[in-house]
Amino acid sequence: MSLFITFEGGDGSGKSTQIELVAKALRADGHEVVLGREPGGTPVGREIRRVLLHGEHLSGRTEALLFAADRSHHVDTHILPALKRGAIVLSDRYYDSSIAYQGAARSLGTEEVARLNAWATGGLVPDRTFYLDVSAEAGLERMRGEHDRLESEGVDFQRRVREQYRALIAAEPDRFVVIDGERPAEEIAADIYGGIARMLTP
Repeated sequence: MSLFITFEGGDGSGKSTQIELVAKALRADGHEVVLGREPGGTPVGREIRRVLLHGEHLSGRTEALLFAADRSHHVDTHILPALKRGAIVLSDRYYDSSIAYQGAARSLGTEEVARLNAWATGGLVPDRTFYLDVSAEAGLERMRGEHDRLESEGVDFQRRVREQYRALIAAEPDRFVVIDGERPAEEIAADIYGGIARMLTP
């Protein structure tokens, strides 16, 4: 049974850690699990990621278009082929990130960014989205070392991102599962794994 599961949250929310833990548990059960991330889930995407996260003088509009281009290629060459052969796809970010970061925090307009991404993805909607909720302050505190362009935007930017995620969750409560991301990683992974396992039960 194929499933398309996305993981969302602000910077420092622990998405990457959770994807690895959940993928390991699902593979132990005998499932084919395909991992993706945005930006950078394909060779083309890795070039786009370099520009997005470390390039200079990118406007918000340019940023949104580059994310959409990466996402379109990711869907066409990575996500859809895996789903067609019955795999479980776990993606670190999807279009909700663009709506929250570029649409809201960059003030480009959430509806405009949502329309752009619906076109870029051919309307592919996740079966379930796990949102790892941490405060803006806690997320930034977790990150060490050099920050990329988006991570460097500061606490007010991250607060706007979190506020928009809450609006998305309120609009689609059946798709989103809100997870307290400030709990121990193993507890969070167990909750997410349990939710996916229930989806796989006939």
